[in-house]
Amino acid sequence: MATLVPPTAAPPPPVIQPEKVDYLNLPCPIPYEEIQREALISLKPELFEGMRFDFTKGLSPRFSLSHSVFMGPTEIPSQSPEAIKIPTAHYEFGANFMDPKLMLFGRIMTDGRLNARLKCDLSENLTLKANAQLTNEPHMSHGMFNFDYKGKDYRTQFQLGNGALFGASYIQSVTPHLSLGGEVFWAGQHRKSGIGYAARYNTDKMVSTAQVASTGMVALSYVQKVSEKVSLASEFMYNYLSRDVTSSFGYDYILRQCRLRGKIDSNGCTSAFLEERLNMGLNFILSAEIDHRKKDYKFGFGLTVGE
Repeated sequence: MATLVPPTAAPPPPVIQPEKVDYLNLPCPIPYEEIQREALISLKPELFEGMRFDFTKGLSPRFSLSHSVFMGPTEIPSQSPEAIKIPTAHYEFGANFMDPKLMLFGRIMTDGRLNARLKCDLSENLTLKANAQLTNEPHMSHGMFNFDYKGKDYRTQFQLGNGALFGASYIQSVTPHLSLGGEVFWAGQHRKSGIGYAARYNTDKMVSTAQVASTGMVALSYVQKVSEKVSLASEFMYNYLSRDVTSSFGYDYILRQCRLRGKIDSNGCTSAFLEERLNMGLNFILSAEIDHRKKDYKFGFGLTVGE
């Protein structure tokens, strides 16, 4: 006679212990000025109107020359609701030096403007950044020096510019995913000062930021990484002094041979930016923007040759 064996009881489900946060070993946050980096990739592509051609020739592993030609209209200020444009064309010559601890970029245009940028690692944690623009127009030349210090779980920056401009920012990791920061500035030439606060929360799938400043600006952004190649972004901008409100929605889609970015905002402006890799070192660019409120339509195409 068979013996009945009682069924064994199912093992209890494993108890998930909450992850303990090591507050003495937090990650280093991104710089304060790049707190909306992921959102700006989708919402603020480098749009242009007309034709653009960029050519870069490497002379050595660290030194290269660049040539840029642009032909297209330029908007001039006017009191009418419709944009007034005049045809323009200019050529730009550039020189680049790239080293692991030193980067130099220089650009000079046919209208006499000179742009220069510098990035130098003074030490393992301290970096000097500088940019300047020189022009023949009075009171239009400017320069800026930034000293960035990267700590173990924080970053701080000090800015010094012409016109008695001083600024400082600090951002601190509070948890492995949350960082908080603030900034202050003083423009002595215009007798203006300001203070701002920011928060950033990021995971492997999303990035959320919030910023508020005494200048009246309130900015909220959210980026959702749908997959490794698709990201969706949204932004809300509000100025409590002028009562201006703008909301935007954008996308970033990376295909095998091209990258498509675009956005649409509450002001009736729609834009798209396409970069397609035709061959090694050859990229084709399409840019389009439609402003339904101003009845302004912009379209541009270009080629980029060289890496």
